[in-house]
Amino acid sequence: MSPSSKAFQPSSPGSPISGCRRKSRFTYKNLCQLALSSSSCPLRIIAHIDLDAFYAQCEGVRLNLPVEQPLAVQPEQQWQGLIAINYPARKYGLTRHMSIMEAKKLCPNLTMQHVATWREGDESWAYHQDAFAQIATHKVSLDPYRLESRRILACIKDVLPAPPLQRVEKASIDEVFLDLSAQIHSILLERYPEINGPPPYDDPTEYLPPPPITVLDWNTDALVDLDNTETEDDDPDWDDIAMLIGSEIVRSVRTAIHERLKYTCSAGIAKNKLLAKLGSAHKKPNQQTIVRNRAVQNFLREFKFTKIRNLGGKLGEDVISKFGTDQVTELLAVPLEQLRSKLGDDTGSWVFETIRGEDTSEVNSRTQIKSMLSAKSFRPFINTGDQALRWLRIFVADIFSRLLEEGVLENKRRPKTINLHHRQGGQMRSRQAPIPTGRSVDETLLFDIAKNLLGQIVLDGRVWPCSNLSLSVGGFEDGPAGNRGIGSFLVRGEEAKVMMANVRDHGHEEHEEHHPEKRRKFQGGALERFLVSKQSKNEKPTREMSLDEGGEDLESSPSPLPSAIFFQEESAYHKDRTENLTPVQVQAQSKEDTSNFADGRDLAIEPAIKPYFCDECSKSTLLDSRQEHEDWHLAKILQAEYEAPNSPRPAFLQKFKPAQIQRGPSTVGKKRTHQVQSGKQAEKGQSRLVFQS
Repeated sequence: MSPSSKAFQPSSPGSPISGCRRKSRFTYKNLCQLALSSSSCPLRIIAHIDLDAFYAQCEGVRLNLPVEQPLAVQPEQQWQGLIAINYPARKYGLTRHMSIMEAKKLCPNLTMQHVATWREGDESWAYHQDAFAQIATHKVSLDPYRLESRRILACIKDVLPAPPLQRVEKASIDEVFLDLSAQIHSILLERYPEINGPPPYDDPTEYLPPPPITVLDWNTDALVDLDNTETEDDDPDWDDIAMLIGSEIVRSVRTAIHERLKYTCSAGIAKNKLLAKLGSAHKKPNQQTIVRNRAVQNFLREFKFTKIRNLGGKLGEDVISKFGTDQVTELLAVPLEQLRSKLGDDTGSWVFETIRGEDTSEVNSRTQIKSMLSAKSFRPFINTGDQALRWLRIFVADIFSRLLEEGVLENKRRPKTINLHHRQGGQMRSRQAPIPTGRSVDETLLFDIAKNLLGQIVLDGRVWPCSNLSLSVGGFEDGPAGNRGIGSFLVRGEEAKVMMANVRDHGHEEHEEHHPEKRRKFQGGALERFLVSKQSKNEKPTREMSLDEGGEDLESSPSPLPSAIFFQEESAYHKDRTENLTPVQVQAQSKEDTSNFADGRDLAIEPAIKPYFCDECSKSTLLDSRQEHEDWHLAKILQAEYEAPNSPRPAFLQKFKPAQIQRGPSTVGKKRTHQVQSGKQAEKGQSRLVFQS
């Protein structure tokens, strides 16, 4: 065992505190940045938790196998290969993608478990005993592992304090980043009251007092050895104290996961995400590695830079080809200017900082998913539409189970588009359709759209045999916030009873108060609405009429309100007021009511109806609607003359002349008169109305 992995590793001798303690390198401003989880804070603490051989662990926990039992998981896409091997099996030399026959030779007591699969025609995944022999009709399902991942994430969040102190990012199905800065800040102030106060002279750039302790107990953590310029004899600073507290928090999280769910995990604790991820893989399984700030350079010297986060793939290959090395140690000697000249300014600067362990990326509480895909390569090919539809149903169920994680049922996030890809021979066909926003996203909706897309592809012809089908959804967007369902506008239970009682007591009085009447709806064209003019007439009302509350057509006349309706309302009103009274109270109430009447009727509920009778069309309306009614007559005249200038007018419209528009008080009439009198030429596309005197 190396000195850095001992159970207890002092950071300085356990001698009493001497009088010559050096000052802290950190300021009160840095302490405030820690509380805000600032990515530029030098005291920042990030942890990365990685489940050990996650798929294999899930199957071992499900089957309740002993921890020391070798186990391997085989997939559907590579029937003779392995995708997960637990650590007891790795002791026998087993590796991923090794064939089953080779694995059995190296480890005869190996337990082989096939992943869960979707079977053609089924609507849910399951563990099938014959999945190994049914390559043509089964598709791998990762849903069991997603479900366990959700349970583990929920456990982690339960152990940590509630937001805003809690910042958790799910990096993948078996990885989680934790920003522990804010939580560590609160613990620091609690444990060390000497820093829980304003800075001297209220100057945030003042340095913090040195930590009051010189020995740190790292428990069973794996400590990375310090850089060559550092020694364990140096007293710890506040970054070491923060790192120690972070290791305590992570240890409690790992313990809770194991005790509650029986899973083991490894962890890395460092000042940023880059170093924390490398640290979690440094000592596996079931350990946590501490990368102190004073040990970063020594830690990175062990790695090929292609192992560093975001430095693999094409970028890593480009760096290797231009500098002839994949070692961090050799690339550290390359000057910044040379990196910029060969890789570009931005990329060169980023590589320069990354190989030195600098990373300011933040821990995002939610990583937004852009798309989801479910696909199947067919061996042998499928040849009918019925087979394709059965697989589409499986794809939809697979995607919908993942949409549940995105909160589609709670309307948190939902996809906007759905895509279907079909391969026949060397030809790939694709179809896309929008997902209706007015409906909730469910399996039925997705399947109907997918079936329609498949029908469009089939109409193109030459689609069979099909070698590959894939269905995907994308264009995710956040659901509307603050919307209320219709149920929130409804009143139920006792509240509804009280409201109905109030309506019975006061409804008639409020109903009979004066309210603005509804305006009639115009069914005419734009010309009628544009040329509305007001006229003044002095006709006398002859009988009571009522405006149709439904907004009747201008062609029809308002219907009269029989006087019986009023008395029926009055009777109902009187009944409501007296139905729960004794005979003596009823008589007293009647006297009180009649004392307010001049002619035997309640003035409070007397309808304020002032009728108007039109002599031109022998129809009645309210006096308040007289101007509107006369404007209607004028509009009818103008419309008739516009459509047929030489046609005779109806007899009852003979007295109306279009010239009356000049005498009307309406603004529209005045504007039109001014234009006619001024002789202004009509613009292109306009025509002048013909007025007869």
